[in-house]
Amino acid sequence: MTLRRVLISSIITCLGFSASIYAQPVFDMQVVTEELEQPWSMAILPNSDMLITEKQGALKLLKNGKLHDVSGVPEVYSVGQGGLLDIKLAPDFSDTRKIFFSYATGNSDENALRVASAVLDNESAAPKLSEVSVILTVSPFKDTPVHYGGRMSFLPDGSVVVTSGDGFDYREKAQVKQSMLGKVLRVNQDGSTPADNPFFTEENASKEIYSLGHRNPQALLFDAHRNRLVAHEHGPAGGDEINIIEPGKNYGWPVITNGKDYSGANISPVREYPGMEQPFVDWTPSIAPSDMIVYTGELFPELQHDYLVTTLKSRALLWVDLTGNDVVGQTNLLTGLEERFRGIQQDKNGYIYLLTDSGKLLKLGKK
Repeated sequence: MTLRRVLISSIITCLGFSASIYAQPVFDMQVVTEELEQPWSMAILPNSDMLITEKQGALKLLKNGKLHDVSGVPEVYSVGQGGLLDIKLAPDFSDTRKIFFSYATGNSDENALRVASAVLDNESAAPKLSEVSVILTVSPFKDTPVHYGGRMSFLPDGSVVVTSGDGFDYREKAQVKQSMLGKVLRVNQDGSTPADNPFFTEENASKEIYSLGHRNPQALLFDAHRNRLVAHEHGPAGGDEINIIEPGKNYGWPVITNGKDYSGANISPVREYPGMEQPFVDWTPSIAPSDMIVYTGELFPELQHDYLVTTLKSRALLWVDLTGNDVVGQTNLLTGLEERFRGIQQDKNGYIYLLTDSGKLLKLGKK
């Protein structure tokens, strides 16, 4: 479709920090498409084609401005928050054509998060996946269609890290090492378990666990500039947070949280507990964060090495301004659009792409 170009002014909102010391960016925005259905994640190919997941189970290839269906996606359980979720290119994609994607599988009685790899053919007239191989299925299965997590990233050694939600009704499992619920998990690309995982030799523990005590993590990235793994997650009513993920550490849910139950009752009487980590950033009241990147482009030097967080409840792109390893400010951008932002990526030229729950793909350039 024809691109519509709109100039967007950013609006500052301070969230417990000072505003950024830099002038806010002014974006030139293109509506690339508004024909998506519940888009959830995207991956940009080396040739600038784009893969986009739709929660109901469709995988789309955006090529030369047109959307094409990609065949070969396994059947997904698309109910509630379940469906086709994250998608990532393998670090050696240019050689292997391998991708990784997460999705919900099962039915209303028994469902789980699953991660699979596949080989992508995007050059033919009918793009498709082949050699689909499941590398991880979260256990135990549950009977709730919510809190799957499902975001993925790669560590420098090529291993795959995946967020797993607590299943909502199973929040106590986030503290149980026999369960994969409420965890960050780590596997090799072939599905085997790295022997240096923190609980690999612990009896009765799930060997895939990398960290525990999570509620519903919705972003996961490796910040190469700071050499650290970073996640954010939904709290209940309040207590959304960014965490710096380190192997074997416990991030507290549901023993400690700054959020409350949706009824208004306290989930826990304590905010600190020995052996449990405090959040790097806390958002109370909730903003409902949905995805995150560390910006590395040169198009917006004011954003260099900072975190850009898409939000649902706040309907904004949140700029988390860092100096060194510390947050010095937070700024809400694009609030005038009144969109629930679901996903974010940056291309090799520094342009920023956003997915919205309304079905749009937006491209942000320099005015």
